[in-house]
Amino acid sequence: MHGEQDQIIPGNALVVDQRHPYKVLTRFGNNFLQRFEAAVIKNPVLQGLNLLDTPGVLAGAKQTVNRGYDFTGVVKWFADRVDMIVMLFDAHKLDISDEFSQTIMACKGNDTKIRIVLNKADKVTNQQLMRVYGALMWSLGKVLATPEVARVYIGSFWDQPYSNDDNRKLFEAEEEDLFKDIQSVPRGSIVRKLNDLVKRCRIAKTHAYIISHIKNEMPVFGKEAKMKQIITNLPKIFQQLEQSTGIPAGDFPNVEEFQEKLKTFDLTKLAKLNQNMIDALDKMIQTELPRLMAQVPQDQELANDDYMMSVRKRDGGALYETDLTPFGDGATMDILSSPLQVKEFQYEFEKLGPSGDGKINGTQAKQPMQESKLPNATLRRIWTLADLDKDGKLDLREFAICKQLIKMKLDGHDLPVEIPDIWISPLDE
Repeated sequence: MHGEQDQIIPGNALVVDQRHPYKVLTRFGNNFLQRFEAAVIKNPVLQGLNLLDTPGVLAGAKQTVNRGYDFTGVVKWFADRVDMIVMLFDAHKLDISDEFSQTIMACKGNDTKIRIVLNKADKVTNQQLMRVYGALMWSLGKVLATPEVARVYIGSFWDQPYSNDDNRKLFEAEEEDLFKDIQSVPRGSIVRKLNDLVKRCRIAKTHAYIISHIKNEMPVFGKEAKMKQIITNLPKIFQQLEQSTGIPAGDFPNVEEFQEKLKTFDLTKLAKLNQNMIDALDKMIQTELPRLMAQVPQDQELANDDYMMSVRKRDGGALYETDLTPFGDGATMDILSSPLQVKEFQYEFEKLGPSGDGKINGTQAKQPMQESKLPNATLRRIWTLADLDKDGKLDLREFAICKQLIKMKLDGHDLPVEIPDIWISPLDE
């Protein structure tokens, strides 16, 4: 989440902070709260969204280990409230464990939010990738049990060179689509909240009719026997209400779950139907919410377009931004604090045929940059950093910066947020 000062907030402190909507998570107990924490970072991306990362899903023998809290319950709580759910699968490891299957089932009812990511697809050949994709869809079809196919993004979602770049264009197109999808989350958040409000209103209306019907069925005497009969005949009661009220079958709750909940209640204490409240609810759904929805797209789109433009302009896109601190990679700090050896790259630069102004254009630089096999998103970030005067061309120094940044990535180091002054000054010449 976004904040003015980087910090880690432990779960027990987070749930009592009135600025955040996590108080209800106390019901999952201290074992969960000890593992729950929030990382506050000053980053422009997080001004428009929060990112939630779940612990790895257990597989194999590890599934017998007790987490100490209701993991699927926590997943369901968040799934009902988030705007997007991203499920990651490795191309060389597609097995869906029992816990993963339960986790996916906990997301049921939020199918439109789910995005599937087939990661590390560069680790397999073209033929293997086709088989892996088919196996993934088959496995998901059994778990999700929906006729609609979930959106699957295929690629290698990190900034290291591709092991197999035969599908480079596919991976890069998929990566761009996924980032666009994520970037659309702030724009659609208000619409989603209104959609959830309508959904909750319909559920509340259905619940009111069910409770009222059960209340009217309760006799003055023989209540215990009647309660058992009502719970047993609940499926028939749902059918009767569907016919008498016109409520769609899809708005009714799960019969088995509702039966279990009714067993813990005294049905004689249920409330009668308040028709005035039902009429007010219908008016809000049919009149007030559509009028509110009509006002959202224009204002929301303008606000979020400005937000996304500010994100994309920041060093080639803040989604790719890394923060360099003295507590990070010491080798990276050493590289960035050393003068740039520009003359080492002069011969390669001259071979590319710079123009009269001593610069090469993007077309000339593209091939030698792509020989690194780094993803285009990383190369785009490198170009943005190296092009110091932002003229779309590279002179010798800028080309040397570009090549040095590529070498840093290939050696496993993070890219800097900005080019150090010692690389820009001509002291090494």
